Amino acid sequence: MRVVDNNTHDLIGYLSDISPQGFKLDCQKALTDDKDYSLRLDLTPEISDKPYISFVSRRVWGQPDPIDPYVYNEGFKIIKISPYDQGIFQRILEKYGLPESNW
Repeated sequence: MRVVDNNTHDLIGYLSDISPQGFKLDCQKALTDDKDYSLRLDLTPEISDKPYISFVSRRVWGQPDPIDPYVYNEGFKIIKISPYDQGIFQRILEKYGLPESNW
């Protein structure tokens, strides 16, 4: 699933892992600031009839991907999300997530 910046509509990365603590993105470039981002997660029809959810997340870590030298792994935690979108996030977590973060 694609994740874009809500303000600029630039692609940030692709959801590669999700846990109750947050999520990991695979990005084409490293994000250097541990700051808050207004993000939009594009959804697939099997998750929701809504095309996307929006939330504010804080980048908490980043590192080069250990396998692909052209990808960066970036870790985020959600800071602010509406209750409805939180329910959708929970469905994504139940379908694709891990009970505990491995990162």
